[in-house]
Amino acid sequence: MQLPRLMLAAPMSGSGKTTIAAGLIARFVAQGLRVAPFKVGPDYIDPTYHTLAAGRACHNLDAWMLPPDQIAGVLARRAQGADLALIEGVMGLFDGYSGDDDTGSSAHIARLTATPVLLILDARAMARTAAALVQGLRDFDSRLRVAGVLLNRVGSARHARMITDAIEGTLGLPVVGYLGRDEELHLPERHLGLIPTAEPGRWRAWVERVGATIAATVDLEQIRALAQTAPPLAAPTLPNATRSPEHTAVIAVARDTAFSFLYEDNLDLLRAAGAELVFFSPLRDQALPPRTQALYLCGGFPELYAADLAANAAMRAGIRAAVEAGLPVYAECGGLMYLTEAIRDAEGRSFPMVGVLPGASHMTGRLTLGYRTVRALHDTWLWRAGETVRGHEFHYSVCPDLPAGLPPVYELLPDAMRAEVRSEGAQVNNVIASYVHLHFLAYPDLAQRFVQAAHASRPIGV
Repeated sequence: MQLPRLMLAAPMSGSGKTTIAAGLIARFVAQGLRVAPFKVGPDYIDPTYHTLAAGRACHNLDAWMLPPDQIAGVLARRAQGADLALIEGVMGLFDGYSGDDDTGSSAHIARLTATPVLLILDARAMARTAAALVQGLRDFDSRLRVAGVLLNRVGSARHARMITDAIEGTLGLPVVGYLGRDEELHLPERHLGLIPTAEPGRWRAWVERVGATIAATVDLEQIRALAQTAPPLAAPTLPNATRSPEHTAVIAVARDTAFSFLYEDNLDLLRAAGAELVFFSPLRDQALPPRTQALYLCGGFPELYAADLAANAAMRAGIRAAVEAGLPVYAECGGLMYLTEAIRDAEGRSFPMVGVLPGASHMTGRLTLGYRTVRALHDTWLWRAGETVRGHEFHYSVCPDLPAGLPPVYELLPDAMRAEVRSEGAQVNNVIASYVHLHFLAYPDLAQRFVQAAHASRPIGV
């Protein structure tokens, strides 16, 4: 499969990767190209900007959560029909699982997919030193091909010219252009990073503004030429769970401004296993969709919409009744918070939630994040005791009030950052809830089991 593609990577976080990736996607789309956007790592938020700019879903490429030999296939499958694939990297170019292991890094994904790298360099406080920095990144791993450089936050055209001369004259690498310092291009952030485009905002105008700025000082044709140097990819594959014709079911999936952290691959695997997915809003809808046989409550920002979620008493009561009737429910992070008795915000205000998990979730000033390896502790409709899978956590809340006797879902295994084993999540009736986010491609049988459990469940609202 011939797929022109580039990895947009940087020496460190905060270099402008998301802004530049979204702007480049927007400009190429404006030229009539079909652009397939991707994001390295588990991030849910940055891909919303690329989805908006491209007019098609952005997909994650994560070689820590997923088997590395799947990554090229995911890229090829998700980029079918595209003229160009642009991949936004994560953190610094070689930053991955640990200090001595770049698994999951931008460099790792670039190696797995034979993708050339375009370095995004924040050059606001340097001149000739930029060439030394680029040389170090280019030569650190001989298996990687750094194809060019794009300068960001330069002080002037003269400043850009000075750095360009140093890089091109010393290293022979092309500098494809630059962006100046412009605070209007800076995206607003909050506790978990950028604000998802599912929430109200002038996101379309921002994407167009970035695209227009890029068009004025960046050589788009040169970027396309660099992308076209990528070698062919193998034919796309998708490791589906086997679909049984008799196992079809309706699964209701929460999706609105409060619940938006979800991998499209998870949904595709559920469909491939026989699910009819019906989306609903815990914020706005008064009842679960008719014929619902299972419920998928993904992560998001329920803490920001706690008052509205609390005000929708009809939905909370409907979910509570469905749980009491035995409906299979899978909840991650924000979904877990929604199922507790209340969300307590940073000011100490308490908002009632569904109430099927005892206690409240509390917002804290401490971020819990990182990759996790979890092992199932019990047989459930989703898990067999002893099975392990990789996932990730990213939250500022805790659930300190869960009773000690409530069965946990997993145990978190020791890793590079923690030595102890601890329990995680909770099970009540057919509810499986945890702070750990999972990518179903890491364990495709989950999709088949989800659909089988839903198929065996009595539909709601029939």
